Amino acid sequence: MKNTPTAQDSERKLRLDILIVGGGIAGISAAYCLGRTGHKITVLESASAMGQVGAGIQAGPNMSRLLIRWGLRERLEQVAVKPRAITFMRYKDGERVGWTRWSDTMERDYGAPYYHIHVTPLLLNSRVIAVDPQEGKVTLENGDVILADLIIGADGIKSLVRDAVAGGPPSPPVPTGHAAYRAVISTKGMISDPILKPLVDRGEMTGWMGPGKHIVAYCIRGKSEYNLVLIHPNTRAQESHTAGGSVKKMRAEFEGWEPRVQKLLGLVSSTLIWPLLYRQPLDKWMSSTGKVVLLGDACHPMLPSRAQGGAMAVEDAAVLGVLLSHLSEPNQLASLLCGYQQLRYDRTAQTQRDALANHNTFHMEDGPRQQERDRRMRAAMEVALNETLDISAAELDGNSNMWADRKKSESQFSYDAEAEAEQWWIKNRGRFSGREFKL
Repeated sequence: MKNTPTAQDSERKLRLDILIVGGGIAGISAAYCLGRTGHKITVLESASAMGQVGAGIQAGPNMSRLLIRWGLRERLEQVAVKPRAITFMRYKDGERVGWTRWSDTMERDYGAPYYHIHVTPLLLNSRVIAVDPQEGKVTLENGDVILADLIIGADGIKSLVRDAVAGGPPSPPVPTGHAAYRAVISTKGMISDPILKPLVDRGEMTGWMGPGKHIVAYCIRGKSEYNLVLIHPNTRAQESHTAGGSVKKMRAEFEGWEPRVQKLLGLVSSTLIWPLLYRQPLDKWMSSTGKVVLLGDACHPMLPSRAQGGAMAVEDAAVLGVLLSHLSEPNQLASLLCGYQQLRYDRTAQTQRDALANHNTFHMEDGPRQQERDRRMRAAMEVALNETLDISAAELDGNSNMWADRKKSESQFSYDAEAEAEQWWIKNRGRFSGREFKL
């Protein structure tokens, strides 16, 4: 799809006043997608100051194709890194058991690049303390009340807006028993160390797998920095994704892991600790009044092990933007929001399941299951290193290295959210005769 989908010229557009609660990737993507079609957008974010609280994220082709279509290719090429491959290592000795080529093959096979990007959120000092789905209004901490035609909850896994949609008492997310240390280090110290230098030179995303823990690491900011994510058991609930962690405790958690890990952790001077939380699946993403809808982690939070949380939020925003570009009558809004959930629900649910599956795969205890995992990964690696090698499709489909699974990669990375939304509209537009339809 070469051009951004737009509504038919013959359609009479209805412009909405839209409040977006949350100024992260989900909220800003929604603001862009809805604002460019003429809707009036206000973004509300609770944090009070801009700061370096962001971290590296992975933008697969299903996400990058949208960002490029929105005019960001030049900027992405300036600041992002295209990883050459994904590599999986054994935690004890650093043996490479899995490898899948990325680099330009991503754009060749799936139509867009794979990027590693450093992000920071937009902060506007506007804390929402109440949402009224009947009246379509929010109340801010300072007492201000704002009315809107539509309220979008893009406020993450701890979403206040979610509670307004689900009804009943507030439902806090549940700790998984794991947390993530996150750190960004300069690659200068790595380049001067012959053991660490290849991690920068090769430009691969590297994952170390161990019992109950794993590490993901990759270059960001034009290879000037190295992003580390270290998943480990943690039963203490954290209230914030910006909470400082103990470098000493982080190093102790990964004592005994291979020498490169020890050297990398020796370069870390500070770390954040992020809780890994989950929620039960939410059956409905829209309030019964049709005035409130959810997006991103507010409706489908997922573990980071599939590197698709940001991509799913951007896809949500793209679909919502396309569908609401066709709004011509007020009574169509609820039906279009139903269509949004219809388009997004199965895909996000499958990605959630894949993330959980990877989490469990990475954390296997040493033993027969781990050995079978490594055997299957090695088989896929041999195919990647020697593309002429004859191997059964069964060794790749359902492979323990999910990125080597050709069917899964095709489904995940070739998806075009805007094209899917436009096709849905073409198929269903005849049903918009003033009556709502249900999922």
